[in-house]
Amino acid sequence: MTDIPVHRLPPEPLEPCEGESDPRLALEGAGDAAAPGQRWNRGGEDGRGRRIEGGGDDFDDDEGDDTEDEEPEDGGEPGGGAVAREDQPAGESWWDLTQFLLVVLAVALVVRTFLFQPYNIPSGSMESTLLVGDYLFVDKFAYGYGRYSFPLGRYLPSFGRVLFRDPSRGDVLVFAPPGDPSTVFIKRLVGLPGDRVRMTGGVLYVNDQAVPKRRIADFIDTGTGYEHHIARYRETLPGGKSYVVLDQDPAGPGDDTKTYIVPPGHYFMMGDNRDDSNDSRMDVGYVPAENLVGKALFRFFSIDGEKTTPWKIWTWPLAIRAERIFTVID
Repeated sequence: MTDIPVHRLPPEPLEPCEGESDPRLALEGAGDAAAPGQRWNRGGEDGRGRRIEGGGDDFDDDEGDDTEDEEPEDGGEPGGGAVAREDQPAGESWWDLTQFLLVVLAVALVVRTFLFQPYNIPSGSMESTLLVGDYLFVDKFAYGYGRYSFPLGRYLPSFGRVLFRDPSRGDVLVFAPPGDPSTVFIKRLVGLPGDRVRMTGGVLYVNDQAVPKRRIADFIDTGTGYEHHIARYRETLPGGKSYVVLDQDPAGPGDDTKTYIVPPGHYFMMGDNRDDSNDSRMDVGYVPAENLVGKALFRFFSIDGEKTTPWKIWTWPLAIRAERIFTVID
């Protein structure tokens, strides 16, 4: 019988599946042939370039390796290389900071305009209730909002008051004086619309009734370098509001006045330092409700400017009036 020769066709090249490498290339790139009893994984490596021992499918790929897998320190995947982290561009960090500062400024402006505004006391017209160097917060919401509630309010058109609530007799108010609305004054409200107010012999009369006035311990003024005793009294207004006033001169120009009849929509203001205050008895006159800024609430800081100067930092601690810090204004 004649043998028929068998022609063997050459094997067709195997195309690697998607995501896999050609196993022949893996063997070629291994650098040496796999020894008997050893095999390579399909990619020739186990993900860390190590030869895998044994011919079975079940194996421990850490066998014979003394190095333990460690958690990456920079957020990389366990057992793998560190993941590169892109640095944030400098321009972005500056823009983030700018945005943060703008938000802070916006919040501060809203709080200052609509809720609380800080003021400091530059004169002695409200002694001894408020001293020069006192810093206080004013409640802007207490009586609603007028144009002088806002920065540069004197340039705004008049719109009356929004969310208006009547102040009470005896409140300590911040307001823009009608004659010079570019500044602000702080005084005590003693006369409401329709009230009859006058001073006679240093005694305050409201609606023809004398306001009770009781002598208490003197106020001691050391601003001139020596002790100066000033008579101090406690007054109690109709309605029960009580506070302290000073009377430096028993025959001062403001101790005897005409009778003032407070017009509608206006208020009569007086300083607690009766002989050293420009108020409704003098140039200020009646204060329109539109000119109110807010109600004085409490002192948050106080420093005696007579005992220190801005450049003598070492004297600041001794000049601070700690007993007045965070105290309510009567």
